[in-house]
Amino acid sequence: MSARVDHTVTSGTFSLDGQTFDVDNNVWVIGDDAECVVIDAPHRADAIRRVVGDRRVVAILATHAHDDHVRAAPALAWATDAPVLLHPADRVLWDLVHPDVPPNGELTDGAEVQVAGTTLRVLHTPGHSPGACSFHAPAFGVVFTGDTLFAGGPGATGRSYSDFGTIIDSIRSRLLTLPPETVVHTGHGDSTTIGAEAPHLDEWIARGR
Repeated sequence: MSARVDHTVTSGTFSLDGQTFDVDNNVWVIGDDAECVVIDAPHRADAIRRVVGDRRVVAILATHAHDDHVRAAPALAWATDAPVLLHPADRVLWDLVHPDVPPNGELTDGAEVQVAGTTLRVLHTPGHSPGACSFHAPAFGVVFTGDTLFAGGPGATGRSYSDFGTIIDSIRSRLLTLPPETVVHTGHGDSTTIGAEAPHLDEWIARGR
């Protein structure tokens, strides 16, 4: 059984700072026919479970704790008996969504998650949020960036707990240093590559948040 990346999109809302927006979120599932890891658990646990099927879920990895990325995490954890892992710097955002249900464990920069013979390496990429993380799978040539890097530039930094300079530093030092052929699977919208995005760094800085 060889590992693969599966994908679905779920729809719902994102709320922060007193505003609410309709959003479509990517959910990425990496593994083989026996086990998998889920990256982000947005609006509907049942939609994610359909992608997972009867596989064992090794972990639910949160790229960050905005509500549109973790709203279904406790329900999915309960249904699959899998731990939800979150960088501790994002606990303040998690508690806005799930004040009575803590995550099950912590993500740390450089940590590795093993699934189906594949290694996912945790990259702490703050800026969109303090604890935002990306997950690099070198064997697949992919990186899952959540809302840190999109096709066309960095994620938004105009809301609480975000910072434009920090996200630029994260992208420059942690993501654009990956091989240019690395495929970037994002939290919303289309995938891209490191090579396609890297030439535009100065444009993003000039544009600002």
